[in-house]
Amino acid sequence: MITSDMIRALCEKKNISIAELSRRIGQTPQNFNKKLKRGTVSLEEMKQIADVMEVTFELSFRFPDGDCIKAGNE
Repeated sequence: MITSDMIRALCEKKNISIAELSRRIGQTPQNFNKKLKRGTVSLEEMKQIADVMEVTFELSFRFPDGDCIKAGNE
């Protein structure tokens, strides 16, 4: 699943429009829709989206020995 699909699914589950989400993170709906179409939503924006939507965002590399390099809610 690509980033834009994840964001759309999150909005659907939380019953909020993409336009409302964009306003909550301080962007115009037009600008945010362009980012979704281009696939250029940054890691910082993903963290911000998680915060305003009251969910946890996790991104990590997991090694076979269980070690993990993790981004997200630090």
